[in-house]
Amino acid sequence: MSVQDLHKTYKGALEPSLSGLSFSFPKGAMVGLLGPNGAGKTTTISILCGLVKADGGQARIFDLPQDAANREAIKRITGIVPQQIALFPHLTAVENLTYFGNLYGMKGKPLRSRIDEYLQMFGLEKAGNKEVHRFSGGMKRRTNIIAAILHQPQLLILDEPTAGVDVQSRSMILQFLREYNNQGVSIVYTSHLLEEAQTICREVVIIDEGKVVVQGETAALIARHPECRNLEDVFLHYTGHAVRD
Repeated sequence: MSVQDLHKTYKGALEPSLSGLSFSFPKGAMVGLLGPNGAGKTTTISILCGLVKADGGQARIFDLPQDAANREAIKRITGIVPQQIALFPHLTAVENLTYFGNLYGMKGKPLRSRIDEYLQMFGLEKAGNKEVHRFSGGMKRRTNIIAAILHQPQLLILDEPTAGVDVQSRSMILQFLREYNNQGVSIVYTSHLLEEAQTICREVVIIDEGKVVVQGETAALIARHPECRNLEDVFLHYTGHAVRD
């Protein structure tokens, strides 16, 4: 996956969201896309997913340019876990997952079998027929992830997948991501929880003001700066201590 010289300025904005953003990583990697508020992370993800069109530059998913001609092909190999819960609150978990499975052309017993498999994997087997608005935050997050992986994507993009969840749900989600990545699935992961990113991401891309400020293996970036004890120190080294709104 790669992005090359991406530019994006939203209508009415005083500053661009992306200013020549470029990075790439090989298939099968798990990469943390990190940056302060307003750095351009969500815009980058939206362009990768085909939800937003760049003003310039190009995004490629496994050598497929993200354009109208390839949008459906990319949709079939990509799973998206948005920051906001993308579920119908008054439908049950099974009804939600059936709906999302249908969007990917999945039907009948094969779909229900996969739903049951993932509900059990994520500790939700007893909650499948419960309306989502009755779920805890952690249960909603886990269901949100299942909706993104039903079609077994080759690339999984997650935007703050553990925001607002309990310790047990966070542990389950992170363990799943490790195992999923070990199956050869590429993962792009964004989070403000840098200790979490350091734990699961072998490589990170730190962006600020719409540009890459550093990219590399997590351990190597920490070792490069003797004054940095962890990824958070590296992050502050490159992005500064000023508060972002």
